[in-house]
Amino acid sequence: MSGKLLRSGLIVSAMTLISRVLGLVRDVVIANLMGAGAAADVFFFANKIPNFLRRLFAEGAFAQAFVPVLTEVHHSQTKQQQREFIAKISGTLGAIVFVVTVVGVIASPVITALFGTGWFIDYLNDEPDGAKFELASTLLKITFPYLAFVTLVGVSGAVLNTLNRFAVAAFTPVLLNVSIIGSAIYLAPVFEQPAFALAWGVFLGGVVQLAFQIPFLWQAGCLVKPQWGWHHPQVVKVRQLMIPALFGVSVSQINLLLDTFIASFLVTGSISWLYYSDRLLEFPLGLFGIAIATVILPTLSRDHVSANTHGFARNMDWAVRMVCFLGIPAATGLFVLAKPILIVIFQRGEFSYQTAEMASYSLMAYSTGLLSFMLVKVLAPGFFSRQDTKTPVKFGIWAMAANMLLNVIFAIPYGYVGLAIATSLSATLNAGLLYVALVKQGVFNLSRQTLVFIAKVVIASATMAAFVLHQNTQNWQTMSEPQRVLELTYLIVGSAVVFIVASLIVGLRPWQLLQKAKPVT
Repeated sequence: MSGKLLRSGLIVSAMTLISRVLGLVRDVVIANLMGAGAAADVFFFANKIPNFLRRLFAEGAFAQAFVPVLTEVHHSQTKQQQREFIAKISGTLGAIVFVVTVVGVIASPVITALFGTGWFIDYLNDEPDGAKFELASTLLKITFPYLAFVTLVGVSGAVLNTLNRFAVAAFTPVLLNVSIIGSAIYLAPVFEQPAFALAWGVFLGGVVQLAFQIPFLWQAGCLVKPQWGWHHPQVVKVRQLMIPALFGVSVSQINLLLDTFIASFLVTGSISWLYYSDRLLEFPLGLFGIAIATVILPTLSRDHVSANTHGFARNMDWAVRMVCFLGIPAATGLFVLAKPILIVIFQRGEFSYQTAEMASYSLMAYSTGLLSFMLVKVLAPGFFSRQDTKTPVKFGIWAMAANMLLNVIFAIPYGYVGLAIATSLSATLNAGLLYVALVKQGVFNLSRQTLVFIAKVVIASATMAAFVLHQNTQNWQTMSEPQRVLELTYLIVGSAVVFIVASLIVGLRPWQLLQKAKPVT
């Protein structure tokens, strides 16, 4: 099973890589267009709200509740009953999200006041930053409908993932990036304020993504007419699982919104600095953590349905082993190369050296929590696959409360960097609580092989960090752009070689990612 999971994970990672690369291209285009000024802060704000709700309705709590139930229906009921369930769930969720979208468009000033309180206060006092509140309210009317389209995209993607057709859903976000890039290039010159072009790019991205997935649903025999089904037995089951999971699986997103709320009181640029650093963090998180979590949830759900407890534990162990092998060196690399990466990728146009330097501090803080973010992604399915959403939500609430407290503690002395530190620490708390609960429930315990494996990865990553710190002595501000690209390429390739050599020296072998370890008893 580990080999099959690895192949599925590689497929998702490959599609995600394309999406993340285009996502970086998109961010480079945005950085060149607007840098980290007031308009950039406002666009990132207007884009973050519907994306937060997307992860609640479409990808987060919904997927974690829907996939286990659909897997159960797929294995125990007829094809027609499966189609009926898909019709009922898509119609019910679609109708709810449509209402939420309409309310969001109408109440955009209220939403902006809630999450951008600092701007709203400035607006009431006729201060210069009050213009941010007005612009954010208008942009939110354009970006909010993206939620309705992408929710249906999430439903269809979950259906395809359950059928082991992972590539389509993983590739779909590419189209959003293409839409935003195209709008930035072709629509921005039309508008006096470029942020409007980007907002329309988000709207178009939702339409295109949904249109792309429809033929694949038809091919799989799962293209159905949405129907209202609030009281349908399986819909009720998804509702019961989804409501608590709204908090449990989306804690990191809620924390990011809290960061945005506090950042609205900080100096101009704070939201943008956090955004650019978060985007670089999302690259390995999506490429490795989310990809592995995507393929592990249907597999664990099948293990649970078939009462295969040993297979369940071994697949969980494999997932943790994979994210540690990929996440520890990725986090180490981001920490020691934060500034050079930001400079090479973004520094051009309106994006200055100072912007890169400021964003590098929050990226370093975020990178300390990268492994924890990834572990939450693979540990939470250990509960959701068993249709237990109450335990993760309990821990999610604790982590969110801790994040709020840590925000206050760290934001006062460290500003926006303190917000990133608090987010990373709360993610670590969340991951730790999830693992301890799985151990106490007797469901999963790290194998001895995996503990030794992780120790070896840490040693290899530390060796890699030492190499980078020893070599990274250049003055990046005075270097030309070609020199920067060559120097960063040398550091990345060199660090990869050092990591591989160090891994081999300490005894790491590729087949250890495939072995079926025996869980600790």
